[in-house]
Amino acid sequence: MKIGKTTEPYTAICTSNEHTIVVRGYDLCEDVIGQMSFTSYFYLLLTGQKASPSALAVLDATLVAIAEHGFVPSVQAARMTFSASPDAMQGAVAAGLLGCGSVILGAAEQAGQLFEHVRQKQTDLGISIEQAAIDVLREFRKDKRPIPGYGHPLHKDRDPRVAALFSVSQTSGANQTYIAIAEAIERVIPDVVGKNLRMNVSAAIPAVLLGAGYPIEALRGIPILARCAGLIAHLFEEMNNPVGFALSYQASQDTKYTGNLPANFNAA
Repeated sequence: MKIGKTTEPYTAICTSNEHTIVVRGYDLCEDVIGQMSFTSYFYLLLTGQKASPSALAVLDATLVAIAEHGFVPSVQAARMTFSASPDAMQGAVAAGLLGCGSVILGAAEQAGQLFEHVRQKQTDLGISIEQAAIDVLREFRKDKRPIPGYGHPLHKDRDPRVAALFSVSQTSGANQTYIAIAEAIERVIPDVVGKNLRMNVSAAIPAVLLGAGYPIEALRGIPILARCAGLIAHLFEEMNNPVGFALSYQASQDTKYTGNLPANFNAA
């Protein structure tokens, strides 16, 4: 990201006076509250434009698809943080979001960049989608980079959320270009990589969102936004049925010390 040269801060998102709050040019109380769903409002906040029916359908579906992930590390971190500081839910949610990177939650952004790379290569060279996908995957193999959005430790066939999201995209009338690219990559992976890696939800998310006109630069925001909802649900459960200290206890019980010990140390 470039450092801006302006010396005066400005924003096109929100302003207000004594009587009116304006968000993206709309009166918040008159035009938005009670008129827009949260998903449509998020799209307006992000882009400054009202979402088309296809964009709204796809965005809503992706948020639902990835709001909950079970007891993954981010959830455990949030619940253990809350157990240590139950007066600060915001800190526990933040703890659960701080690991949004290349392994957890960041793969959708990387998959979107992969799809755009394939699309640009196809356009620039005038080749088929399959050949463009092969060329890009060979670049990944040469650089020893993992292929984001493909392969899953549990879902060896396609992640079941892929078909559900693709169906929403197709039914809503969104552009199918990136879905075609995602499927082409899946087809050629065995020949290039030597493994049959199938699509997971992190590939489906950018495939449907980019086809609906969602900005590629904001792709990581989707899993972050969705996971906030899931984390709040886990923390509410933690309030009523606390397991944070149990998670910590189990981790400590299974931990094996492999360092040096003083001669007079007697293990319990």
